Amino acid sequence: MNKTIITVVGKDTVGIIAKVCTYLAQNQINILDISQTIVQGFFNMMMIVDTNGMDKHFGEMADELKLLGENIGVDIKCQKEEIFDKMHRI
Repeated sequence: MNKTIITVVGKDTVGIIAKVCTYLAQNQINILDISQTIVQGFFNMMMIVDTNGMDKHFGEMADELKLLGENIGVDIKCQKEEIFDKMHRI
């Protein structure tokens, strides 16, 4: 399984989750876990996804999600699980 951490942060608007999930479904990316909160009008979501079924390279997916985020007014970042774990190790 190829796990990726996707974070989405920005001002809350209608359709953020729908647009991100639509992209994931269209690219055969399975959502394993998802958490989202809205604090004083700011949206924050963290997803753990499985990219095993995806036909694209990781960098292409990350670039497309970044562009999607820019189009909907949020910041979307992708990190492979092993890199995320190493960066957040105490």
